[in-house]
Amino acid sequence: MSLLIGVDASRAVVAQRTGTENYTLYLVRALLHIGQGHRWRLYFREPPPRGLFPCNERIEWRVIPFPRLWTHLRLALEIALRPPDVLFVPAHVLPWIPPRRGVVTVHDLGYLHYPSAHPFLSRFYLDLSTRFNAWVARRVLVDSLATKRDLVERYGVAANKIVLAYPAGRPGMASTADPETLGRVRARYSTGARYFLYIGSLHPRKNLLCLLRAFASLLERDMLEEDIKLVLAGKPGWLYDEIAAAARQPHLRGRVVLAGYVPEDDLPALLSGALAFLLPSLYEGFGLPVLEAMACDVPVICSNVGSLPEVAGDAALLLDPRDQGAWAQAMARVAREPSLRRELIRRGRERLMRFSWESCARTVLATLEEVGRG
Repeated sequence: MSLLIGVDASRAVVAQRTGTENYTLYLVRALLHIGQGHRWRLYFREPPPRGLFPCNERIEWRVIPFPRLWTHLRLALEIALRPPDVLFVPAHVLPWIPPRRGVVTVHDLGYLHYPSAHPFLSRFYLDLSTRFNAWVARRVLVDSLATKRDLVERYGVAANKIVLAYPAGRPGMASTADPETLGRVRARYSTGARYFLYIGSLHPRKNLLCLLRAFASLLERDMLEEDIKLVLAGKPGWLYDEIAAAARQPHLRGRVVLAGYVPEDDLPALLSGALAFLLPSLYEGFGLPVLEAMACDVPVICSNVGSLPEVAGDAALLLDPRDQGAWAQAMARVAREPSLRRELIRRGRERLMRFSWESCARTVLATLEEVGRG
């Protein structure tokens, strides 16, 4: 039986996409590709850019502008007046007037593990909305077993209501060896020839102050060659000024680069040129950049908490995010040991084979079909 499947695709329209927005874009594209036996209705707050999604007799766009509380007021009204057979929200938040058949993705409960890394009002809203979404949704999709455990243990969600669907990295990410391309990106972001790289939002949960201290300790002990830099790429977030001030300390001047948001076209070359990709987060619901680094043949050093061990497996150096000495030692090893870099790259290629958007979409589509026909 063909279904009319509604999808809140509004996050995919954001100009500077990060994790949740990329998840929405790539998953919805994969769903439209494999779900050709169904009709789809994509909801947007503003018109999507040309080419972002197809629009035809099978795929309908509903652009419904509204100034504030778009999900809870405007989308809620739209769903009440013209309900699809099932509504899928890829980013945590179902309308306050919930659909009769709703499926939502909860990406993580990091605000419960590290409340100090979030402003109070943001933490309060995340807690309230996530509890509500997990309660009213027919099924809750998660990116990791870590998030599933959190939902069961912290919010009492029934385990059989939760569906695990591992996402993947950006499609088309691959190692770049072309010297001209690498040189152009290095010049654009002032990375120099050799650098460690972090990509993600710049806010406290990413634990960047610990990373900066670890890097500084290597410089103080002359354990890194003079040309090696640390590049922090991503949009400023809450308490960014503290991170920026630490990066601009006199003893780090010239060795730490705050690169800002990096457009998707530059990411493969920026990753490919790195000595290693670093993700020192205090908590991650999944960690898409880990897979993107592996796709670009870059060694990965990441935290051993949250979902990151699930994602990285044995293909990364997994460290306690609060152990500054361990991070310093790992960076020094990767910089000095070509054999270690080669081994991590080899394992990363193998690990990458476990994740694909098609596989994720098949699990999600089966869930939407079950709910829509139930």
